[in-house]
Amino acid sequence: MSRTPFDQFAKQFFETFLTPLGEVKTNFEVPGEPKFIDIWFSPSNQPSVNPEDLGILAKFATLPCLFEPFRNQPSSSEVRSCLYKLIHVISDFERRAKREEKTVSEDELPRLWIITPSASDDLLSRACANESENWLTGIYFLPKVLRTAIIAVNKLPRTPETLWLRIFGKGVIQKQAVDEVIGFDQEDPRRSTILQLLATWKISIEASSLVSQEDRELIMQLSQAYLEWEQKTERRGMEEGQRQVVENLLKARFGELDEQLLAIIEPMLQLPPQEYSSLLLELSREELLKRFS
Repeated sequence: MSRTPFDQFAKQFFETFLTPLGEVKTNFEVPGEPKFIDIWFSPSNQPSVNPEDLGILAKFATLPCLFEPFRNQPSSSEVRSCLYKLIHVISDFERRAKREEKTVSEDELPRLWIITPSASDDLLSRACANESENWLTGIYFLPKVLRTAIIAVNKLPRTPETLWLRIFGKGVIQKQAVDEVIGFDQEDPRRSTILQLLATWKISIEASSLVSQEDRELIMQLSQAYLEWEQKTERRGMEEGQRQVVENLLKARFGELDEQLLAIIEPMLQLPPQEYSSLLLELSREELLKRFS
């Protein structure tokens, strides 16, 4: 399973923002197959957040679905791999419905949302993907039987409805989205939440052993968000903010925090942020427990 800073950010993002709408599982194993879905979502009958606050993202989450976010445009092979996962999930979904003697319509079956910063005409043509008059520009649907759409972030309209997807863009598009989040009211809980996630992403990139030119540009892109987060943590106590970063990184790597992982947070916070961030990304669970228990 991939552990890149982008993968960690994407999984934390969807887990954070979609949990109020239902159940989110990251690295969810495909039934009966040695493959993992990046993000699997099951909607709740009683969401604990106003869906309008999440724009088009909430519309995606009205049905069980798979989210597969990419930092770069996926290849044909990667698109097929995503479809492979979806087909197995739908088959399992239909088998369970049959066992429970339930009738499931075509429109109730899980969907796949492939999120990419851009999608070339060639990729869309090979996938037979087209826009729908019932959806926003930039969302391209494969043939109906496949229950799949490719979201080209760079083609989405710049509206509040698309903000939470434009965060996954690149260059100017991502910067605009980050600036819009920074412009939220200081008391808006979504502002502090996304700034914290972006700050964790920046720290993860800086702690990586290999930083590409694209990574350096992304660090610059996230610097303002990090500065905003840092200022906020200073106001409420830097230690609390650092603790949250450590918890986020531990969750991204190992899932839910058990008693053993919770016990090593305080010892880790005795180190400089750059040092504990690097150790969190490099050491295994066993190595971390041995070092800090």
